[in-house]
Amino acid sequence: MSTASEHAGQAALSICEALLLAMNDRGLLPEHEIVGVLRDAAATYENAVGTELEMERHRAVAEMINTIIAGGNSVRRP
Repeated sequence: MSTASEHAGQAALSICEALLLAMNDRGLLPEHEIVGVLRDAAATYENAVGTELEMERHRAVAEMINTIIAGGNSVRRP
């Protein structure tokens, strides 16, 4: 069963992706900068430290961000 924090995380992800798409559509950020923002976010989680459980969660978040980059979800590619 999903928790309130999982719903909040999904909502935040959707909002951020929509903002990145809008910024790209309006010419405020080119694709390479959007990808750079996502890579920076992934690196933050890849380099995070903590308990084994925290590290597992950090790795999962980094993997999710890297999947978004690979899939082009936050950039409309032709």
